[in-house]
Amino acid sequence: MTNVSTQPQEHAANWLSGAGLRPTKQRLALAELLVGDCKNRHVTAESLFAASKSQGESVSLATVYNTLRAFCDVGLVQEVTVDGSKSYFDTNIHDHPHFYWEDEGRLTDAVAEDLVIAALPNAPEGMEIAKVDVVIRLRRV
Repeated sequence: MTNVSTQPQEHAANWLSGAGLRPTKQRLALAELLVGDCKNRHVTAESLFAASKSQGESVSLATVYNTLRAFCDVGLVQEVTVDGSKSYFDTNIHDHPHFYWEDEGRLTDAVAEDLVIAALPNAPEGMEIAKVDVVIRLRRV
């Protein structure tokens, strides 16, 4: 019989080890908050820091930023930049569009199948298009 209380910790540890990251105490704590329940989420470094504090973890904001960067570097999360100064980190690493709810400062997934991009401009000579990010901004009327 599986101990239900360890499942989120095991899932977080497997998530890290599957990407070749050493499961340090801080990484495990943050990974459990991000993927322990097997749900995708969008977080800012500040919101993840606040969530870790509310769980009693002693992780600095700098450690959260560094850990999220390490998660991005190995492909565990993707960074979605909404404004030049506002980044979200998405645990759903598959290509998909996002809604940014301007009134709430919140990022959510949009249905990828509903997005149709008819054409893209040609990349400059010697370059290739690596990725297309689509952030659809919403505001109340």
